[in-house]
Amino acid sequence: MKVMISQPMKGKTNEQIRLEREELVKELEKQGHEVVDTVIDDFIEGEGNDYAIRCLAKSIEFIASVDAVVFMKSYENARGCKIEYEVAKNYGKFIKEVN
Repeated sequence: MKVMISQPMKGKTNEQIRLEREELVKELEKQGHEVVDTVIDDFIEGEGNDYAIRCLAKSIEFIASVDAVVFMKSYENARGCKIEYEVAKNYGKFIKEVN
């Protein structure tokens, strides 16, 4: 399966985000899944709602290209992750929550 990972990202650097998901990526790949790298490196640094919306739009684009979305711990507390969850659920993507 082609999989993306959803995790809270607000206030974190791309390096921190990659470190947090490193073990999960290894485990999913060990199970034979292709994990799509959804960490956005090519955006100009920004902040505020406009930046957050651009990132969310890109993540929804990623959802369209995968079979499943794996939601990491505390996703339910991050507004972007909650929206990703609703998109994945409403468009029939396989969903897995990990703690």
